[in-house]
Amino acid sequence: MANVATHPQTAPTALSAAEIAALALSLAHLGTGPQAATARRALHTLLDSTPHDDVVTTTLATLTTPLDASTSDRARVIAAAITEHRVVRLCYGDAGANVTIREVEPVTCLVHRDHWYLVGWCRMRRGVRAFRFDRILAAESTGLLARPRRADSYLPFQRRALGVGR
Repeated sequence: MANVATHPQTAPTALSAAEIAALALSLAHLGTGPQAATARRALHTLLDSTPHDDVVTTTLATLTTPLDASTSDRARVIAAAITEHRVVRLCYGDAGANVTIREVEPVTCLVHRDHWYLVGWCRMRRGVRAFRFDRILAAESTGLLARPRRADSYLPFQRRALGVGR
């Protein structure tokens, strides 16, 4: 048998939202090659072990679909900035078509329903913001160091320990 590894069958392990976000971002810019397709199937299998509502089902479809080439390029810049703790400069068009240039300390990315989001500390707004990938017109690293921040503190819908944050 040539180059075949076998592993005992075990139940899929539950992933945290931060782990899913990291995997999804990594997959987002892999493109459409065979490794990317295999990795997306593996993630889908991991997430498919429990029943989901319509929101989760739509989100899973978004996260396992390759991004278009230009969005993928921006995702690579953002992923590198997250990994290197670097500030990114975004040219961002909001829902009202207002365009701003923002410096953002990126923390993580997530997918909700049909859209990818960059979540980070917006220096212009002095607060946590989520930026839809399809509204990011351009992204570049500033080279400036960003303050390290825990991704799970920035993700919505996280379970909090009793008494924390109240």
